[in-house]
Amino acid sequence: VISSSLQHQLLLAMPNQMGTYFGNTLTYICDHNEQGTLGLMINRPTGLALTELLKQFDCSTNVDADLVVVEGGPVQQERGFVLHSADVQTSGSMPVGNELLLTASRDILELIGTGNGPEHYIVALGYAGWGEGQLESELADNAWLTVPATKEILFDTPFPKRVDSAAKSLGINFQLMSPHLGHA
Repeated sequence: VISSSLQHQLLLAMPNQMGTYFGNTLTYICDHNEQGTLGLMINRPTGLALTELLKQFDCSTNVDADLVVVEGGPVQQERGFVLHSADVQTSGSMPVGNELLLTASRDILELIGTGNGPEHYIVALGYAGWGEGQLESELADNAWLTVPATKEILFDTPFPKRVDSAAKSLGINFQLMSPHLGHA
């Protein structure tokens, strides 16, 4: 039984995850329930320009040329997800928290490409998924810290600074932490 949902929280990979797929990552929890958890990593750019992705879907490319797509996680990396502000909604949009939506349909890319998309958004390829009880077990093993998600961390902080910004929001300096954590 899950005591409280982790939806709209950030998962901050602890230093003991260095060298693993999730080392030095920050993951936004889109959905968390009895069946499992779905999240998007928000700090690992792919190198794929958003304009290139939009071209692949035959969408307009009226976006900032510097915008890049992030690696959302290891599952279904060919599938796109857009985490965005709720000012624009399509039929495939799923509410996440109070002010955000998750959309995995082409409609949102078309709106973004024409300049009619949401004010704030992250385009990701793939997602991070955990089965029933898996994330709770990893949290108990000190693999992650949970951090309240903020608009600033999600959309305004440069990718390389997101992990440190999330840690600092908890009053933690990751540079001083040992990768060898245990239970007292």
